[in-house]
Parts: sequence; C-alpha cells; structure tokens
Amino acid sequence: MSTEGPNSSPAEPPPRRPKVIKTNQQQVLLYVVLTLLLSLATVWGGRALLHNSETLTFAVGAPNSDEALFAAKLATVLKNNASRFRIKIVNNPDNAKALAQFDRRQADLAVLRTDAKVPLRARTLAILEHDLVLLLGPGNKKIKSLAELKKKKVAVLAENESSLAFVRGILDIPEGPDAAKVQMAPQGATLDKLFAPANGFGAVIAIVHASKAVRDKSYEQVAKRGGFTLNAIDEAKALARKFPGISEETLTAGTLSASPEIPDDDLDTIGLEWLLVTQSRMSVTTAGELARAIYENKSALGLDSGFASRIEPASVEKDAFVMAHQGAADYINDDTKSFMDKYSDMMYLGAAALSVIGSIFAAIYAKVTRIAPEKASELSTAILDIGERIEHAHSLDQLECLQDELEGILRGAVIGLRDGTISTDGLDTFKLGYEFVRDEIGMRRDYLKRHAGEAEKTARDAAAPPLDESNVVVVKTAQSA
Repeated sequence: MSTEGPNSSPAEPPPRRPKVIKTNQQQVLLYVVLTLLLSLATVWGGRALLHNSETLTFAVGAPNSDEALFAAKLATVLKNNASRFRIKIVNNPDNAKALAQFDRRQADLAVLRTDAKVPLRARTLAILEHDLVLLLGPGNKKIKSLAELKKKKVAVLAENESSLAFVRGILDIPEGPDAAKVQMAPQGATLDKLFAPANGFGAVIAIVHASKAVRDKSYEQVAKRGGFTLNAIDEAKALARKFPGISEETLTAGTLSASPEIPDDDLDTIGLEWLLVTQSRMSVTTAGELARAIYENKSALGLDSGFASRIEPASVEKDAFVMAHQGAADYINDDTKSFMDKYSDMMYLGAAALSVIGSIFAAIYAKVTRIAPEKASELSTAILDIGERIEHAHSLDQLECLQDELEGILRGAVIGLRDGTISTDGLDTFKLGYEFVRDEIGMRRDYLKRHAGEAEKTARDAAAPPLDESNVVVVKTAQSA
C-alpha cells in the first residue's frame, strides 16, 4: 500500500468517463415510422389524385325506356372496368322532361334524338343509334311524294308521341283540322291492322331504330302476304337542309326482308340520330376519358333490343347539328395527349421542387437520426483536462485512475474512428496531446515513486532507538609537552 504525501487530498475526484457518442434510437425509430407514414400518405394521395371517383348524373325518361336501359348498362360497364366514373341515374316521366332537367344543369349526361329541342350547352360524346323513317303504302300502291300524304289519312307507327310532331313538321301540316289526318298509331298495332279497310289509313310512316328494323321479321311476314310497299323519300336532301336534325339515310337492298327482298334496290330515305350528350362545362379530360370508355366498350353497351348496338363517333365537323365535346373530339381525332404530354412540365417542375425538398428532408433526417461525427481534435480538450489534474495526483492510485481515463479516451477514439462517429479531422492534435499527457503521467509516476522512497527512509530513521551512552568511556589523550 502506497503512502500518501502530506498534501494529498482526503477526497479524491471521481474519474471522468470518456465521452461516448450514441445514436438516439428512439428518435430513429420514431422518425422511421413517420417516414413510412408519410410515404404511405404520399402514395395514397397520388393514387387518389389519379383515380379519384367522379359521379356523373344521367337524366333519362321512364325506367323501361331505351335511354334508361342504356344508362344502366353504361353504369355497369364502367363499374366492371374499375373506371373512376360512377353513374347516378335519375328517371323522369319522359325523355323531354329529362332534357329539361339537363338544360337546367341538374344532370351531366342525357340522350336526345335530333328532332328534340337541343339544350344550348349540350355537347355530343357519341352517336348511339339511328332512327329510320319508313314510308309505307298499302299493298302495291306507290307513294310518289310527301305532298300526296296531305290528302291521305296517315298513321305514325313509333314508340313515343314526339314522333307525331316530327311527322307533321316534315309534312308541313299546321295545327288545325288537317293535322287530325296524321294520327299516332295505337300501341301494339301491326301493319296488317293499320292497312285494313276498316281503319282507312292510306299510308303509314314508321319511325324505328335501324338496329331493330334489320332484326324485325314482321316486315318479311307482312310482305309475303303482299301487305305493304316501301317507298323512297325523294325529298331527303331538301328535308335535311330544311331541318338540321334530319340526316340522309340509305336503305340497302334486303334491309327489311330478304325474301321477298325489300327494298329490292338501295333506297333513299331520312332519319334521326340518338346522341349521348354532356354539358359543355365538363372538363376535356373527363369527356375524353368517358368517350374512350364508351368507344372501347361499345360491344358491351348494346341493348337486347338492338339499341346502341352500333355506337359511332360523334361528328367533329363544325357544322354538326350538335357539336362534339372537345374531349371527345380530341379522342376521335387521336389528338388526346398522353400522360407525359399533359404533365411533363409539371413533372419537371415537381422533380426540381422535390430535389430541393428532398435535400432539406435528408438534412433534417441526418440531423435527427444521428449525431454528426465529432472531430478528433475536440477530444484533445478532455486529454488536456487530465493533464491539468496530474499535478494534483499525490498517490499512485490517483495517478492510475488518470491513466485509465486517458486510455479510455484513446479506446473511445479508436472505436469512433472505426464506426464513423469520430472524424480524422485534428487527429494529429489528438495524438500530440495524448503523447504529452501520457509522458506527464509517466514523469509524475517516477516523481511519486522517488519521493515515496525518501519518505520511507526518513520514517525508518525516525523509528530507530537512541544510542546508550552510559557505557561509553571517554578517553582523553594527553599530549606530551
């Protein structure tokens, strides 16, 4: 056991532990969780932005009408194809009421026939169907012109009352007694019954869907009995110019009956179109996507009755009766911009912005999740602090504590250099300070050992017994004179 010097302090200062650089694991865990949540939110937000659901209101007539059944079919097709569009069907007493609702901007979609009053803001997405106007005479009687019909009793064979007003319009029959000659045929009436002498009809004007006319076998059955004659409407071009909603149509040979062949040659007549219309305010993107969904799935949109079985692109001509919506026109003309064409500029700007934000984010991440590497030179302060306490070490035990503390700093520096928590900046300064303090401890140790030996010798001398002088004889030597 070493002996303490006279100036040793009774209470030794506790040895200082080397500074340990640690990563805050709780902060790292929390920040990783927040990063994952932010990533999920970003992905979800981007997916919602690209695939956000949009509900479109479809105004239709009675539930069993062609336009109502088509709307239901469209809703089903869009749903089955995972489209972002959802169709909300709103029924009305008839299609005229549905168009009025559309005109009040209470609906996004509607179906109109071109003889109807067209809402000002209507724009076409697609042509769903063509109606043919068939001029039929009893037996073998030919009808040379529409003017002849003004003298005859005419039955209008159609599905809705609006066709009656249309026929009176093309025949130029004003309201009054003459208008009564053009009557709506009773529901369920056949050509045989209408041409029966008891009814007295001199002509029948049938307005039928083109898709239904080619499937209807009743014309062939009646024709075999010699029941009617199909007549051309030579005024087709003039009527098309006079009434913009009327289109020129050509019936090819055998359209109504293959045997006998009716007509026996191509025949000119007039027709009407059924248009799927939308509001002009609908965005170009929405209209284009909806038009594409309709055209690409048109085979699945046809009704069992044949309605909408041959959907056609909307007319993109400037003089079209109802102008095509710009979104539909872009798709039809193949002018639809790709995703990159639409958003390339935004993507470049977004990439630049994300680069800046990402740099800031990375800096924050580095700041929070880890402590910046400490310079090796900064450890010199701890080493010099040990050097200042060397002179206050008055025992070898105190000196050994300082030696352990110095070695602990060295060991921590080596580990830090290995795992990157300490940089090599100022490493020479650290080495110089370490060697200086190490040498100081060595000199202090030699000093304490040397002074400890002198103290032991002094103690031994002080502890030796005094000499017994009682038996000492003093001999005096006389000098001779």
